[in-house]
Amino acid sequence: MGESLRTYKVVTHGCQMNVHDSERLAGLLEDAGYVKADREGDPDLVVFNTCAVRENADNKLYGNLGQLAPVKSRHKEMQIAVGGCLAQKDRDSIVRRAPWVDVVFGTHNIGHLPALLERARIEQQAQVEILESLETFPSTLPTRRESAYAAWVAISVGCNNTCTFCIVPALRGKEEDRRPGDVLSEIEALVGEGVIEVTLLGQNVNAYGSDLGDREAFSKLLRACGQVEGLERVRFTSPHPRDFTDDVIAAMAETPNVMHQLHMPLQSGSDTVLRAMKRSYRQERFLGIIRKVREAMPDAAISTDIIVGFPGETEEDFEQTMHVVREARFTNAFTFQYSKRPGTPAAEMDGQVPKAVVQARYERLIALQEEISWEENKKQVGRRLEILVAEGEGKKDDRTDRLSGRAPDNRLVHFTRPSEPVRPGDMVSVEITYAAPHHLLAEGPALAVRRTRAGDAWEKRNAAPAAKPAGVMLGLPGIGAPAPAAPAAGPGCGCD
Repeated sequence: MGESLRTYKVVTHGCQMNVHDSERLAGLLEDAGYVKADREGDPDLVVFNTCAVRENADNKLYGNLGQLAPVKSRHKEMQIAVGGCLAQKDRDSIVRRAPWVDVVFGTHNIGHLPALLERARIEQQAQVEILESLETFPSTLPTRRESAYAAWVAISVGCNNTCTFCIVPALRGKEEDRRPGDVLSEIEALVGEGVIEVTLLGQNVNAYGSDLGDREAFSKLLRACGQVEGLERVRFTSPHPRDFTDDVIAAMAETPNVMHQLHMPLQSGSDTVLRAMKRSYRQERFLGIIRKVREAMPDAAISTDIIVGFPGETEEDFEQTMHVVREARFTNAFTFQYSKRPGTPAAEMDGQVPKAVVQARYERLIALQEEISWEENKKQVGRRLEILVAEGEGKKDDRTDRLSGRAPDNRLVHFTRPSEPVRPGDMVSVEITYAAPHHLLAEGPALAVRRTRAGDAWEKRNAAPAAKPAGVMLGLPGIGAPAPAAPAAGPGCGCD
């Protein structure tokens, strides 16, 4: 088979930064002559973009690699590459444990993948290249985006925090910011292609400007996004409470296309635990931010990340977390049971909480948050909302004859399919008739349908399947299995 016909598949684990990097990997491979693999048959190349933060990340990777070993034994020209945070951490041990892997590359050199694959093919031996610092900012590389109507835009990479449960700074490096002009140029180019929603992305997104010497750079960037004609929705993830300043709240409230939606990681409501985590804020500071956001934007939907069972967490500490959840009234919370991550200070701490205790606390937290989520969603009943129609958000849509999409505050809404044709990327106005803890429902007829440039872009992309840009698969690999859709938004790596 000629090189121009070599097929590829990218499998992504982890946070939005990994999803964004995988879009770059797909773009690099297509520029090098690869084409996205069909659902049938074995691809010529499988690339794993890994995470070192999620629980059992290494077991997941090596399990997936083990599944591919017999595939590669019958498909001699197949190549396997492993990149991302786990590759940055484990380096040579990946090839030692899975000698059928052809390339291992890190978080700082994704642009080298095509050359490393070619070198591995010529030399017939594994290529391992891990750089310790960023060589090329990922957003300058070619890309093949998952969505025609919504896009991630990285404004920074790396993190300057030293949270004791997180290994990301060691793997992604210190924070490096893009120039504001470069960010805005990318956004304007995306809007020119039909994108109407952009999510600004960074490991610690609102620390943007620390590398530029401007503490208000992030709020200025939000306001500048408001001047981009045709850009309808701006989101960002994930901020850190330490850097969440009043000028950012004002920019959110005063810039019409910046959505009143905020993902603000709490991690713990206990000052004692926050101190052990090396989180540079305390409960009072966190709740103060929430109050200010709600004063400026009463309709704001606020979500969070919470870790249960951090080493040394007592019942009193946990009750402090429950107190913050009751006070903050999060729309939803991404909750995690603490588990040791090799290479992090927390893994060596005394006071590891027994699994049974962690599980019991976790279940209590889930029950409380479910109750609050449902109560907050019920407040949406009777409201008229404009929904950005999404692709793949509603698993039951075909069976129920509904469509799904996101409200301005990022709530998931399922609604009755309008009588006129509607495409992903179009806008549909509906009245909410029912609320569940994790979604809203609009059972009546659509109040209005607005066809958009984004819908045009989606239609153009899907008009000729053979020319369809490559997507990025998320989750476990299954050679020949369909790719689930990328999430519209969600938690970051859980370390912000």
